Amino acid sequence: MTGATGTPTRRAVAVGIGHYLPKRVVPNAEFEERIDTSDEWIRARTGIERRHFAAESETTSDLGIAAARAALDDAGLTAADIDAVIVATSTPDLTFPSVATMIQSGLGMSHGFAFDVQAVCAGFIYALSTANAFILSGQAKRVLVIGAETFSRILDWDDRTTCVLFGDGAGALVLEAQEGDGTGADRGILAVDLHSDGQFRDLLYVDGGVSRTQSTGVLKMEGKEVFRHAVEKLAKTAHTALDRAGLGADDVNWIVPHQANLRIISRTAQKMGVGMDRVVVTVQDHGNTSAASIPLALSVGVARGQIKRGDLLVAEAIGGGLAWGAAVLRW
Repeated sequence: MTGATGTPTRRAVAVGIGHYLPKRVVPNAEFEERIDTSDEWIRARTGIERRHFAAESETTSDLGIAAARAALDDAGLTAADIDAVIVATSTPDLTFPSVATMIQSGLGMSHGFAFDVQAVCAGFIYALSTANAFILSGQAKRVLVIGAETFSRILDWDDRTTCVLFGDGAGALVLEAQEGDGTGADRGILAVDLHSDGQFRDLLYVDGGVSRTQSTGVLKMEGKEVFRHAVEKLAKTAHTALDRAGLGADDVNWIVPHQANLRIISRTAQKMGVGMDRVVVTVQDHGNTSAASIPLALSVGVARGQIKRGDLLVAEAIGGGLAWGAAVLRW
């Protein structure tokens, strides 16, 4: 399929991409010294080989600023060209103000508006959808969409089932309003599908917070249940988004999934009828960076030469809430 015939319409088009990873690389072997696990066990169950951890002096906003600057450089733009900053994160520097305002200041912006979106690992899809709405409504011409996380700060180092899974990092995307023909051949975001269901909130959560415990808390997860929901829900939301765009799985050049677990990624691709040769995979190098994982994978995919202008991409993610969704965009 090539998408339905349409009429001229505004699109939110990706014009710049960038990412940042902290300097400290933590291989699986480092965990063998502190908990009952092994490199072989971690690789076999998750596909993860290493991840990056932020330095003690690095905050989520620091990572986001570096990724934002890389995306602006890639776009050939400056902060003066940006109307809004939207940051997806579950690990903010402070309870408030938002990480987005800190990044706004770090970029030297005193104009526009900035705010955070919190949907855990699905956060970047939610932020992307929000930015798309601002652009389509005419409220913004260019939006900087960032996923940034320091999940190393909320891990239980005695829980071998969770502490080996996560890493820190940031990815940023510049979206710009451009005119399209209203068909599936347009560049930009073509469709988005979002969902949440709070009855599953106890499957993946942090056991602390301002209102309940006045503490940060640590991550808790029912891994098998999250796995089951992920495979079922990710494939379904991806197909729904493609249907809304008037496209099908055969039209997809690349799936850019949330990088949580290689088995989830491969099972979801299988359910979608897409081979792994059309999936961007970075989980082996980054682990699960939550809301940062999709923009990180996008940036790496472009840098590798996998993702090229005109390619049709499907990005999908699921996280605590449960919250999940997918976006279809032509690069």
